[in-house]
Amino acid sequence: MFNKGVITIIPIILLGFILVFYFSYTRYFPVYGVPCIDQANQSNDSNVTVDLRDYVTADRSELKGSVVMPVAYLKRHYRELPKQQAIHIIAADRVEKNIGARFLNQKGYNVVGYTLSECGCRNK
Repeated sequence: MFNKGVITIIPIILLGFILVFYFSYTRYFPVYGVPCIDQANQSNDSNVTVDLRDYVTADRSELKGSVVMPVAYLKRHYRELPKQQAIHIIAADRVEKNIGARFLNQKGYNVVGYTLSECGCRNK
């Protein structure tokens, strides 16, 4: 029937496929229920704005009162964010937005929208 080497390589290939799918999913698949909201039209003061961009880019922006917490620091410092308020995310690109929104949703935070710094919202 099957060669013993073929039987041992099938689980390794399957595991590799699962890992590739998992990492692709967390980075590139959009987070369901988190719409793109134009930063200029956002007037809800009850939201906490979390800037996921790196410190240099976040310092150059005109947003005052936002919490600057780059994606690389989320695992260490996410507990500093208020859990009772809704969170609006500002990210540099879609990968950063997907990773941050998915992580915060998994930790029980309510992410209500996002804004990308590289482009405005065009009815997305």
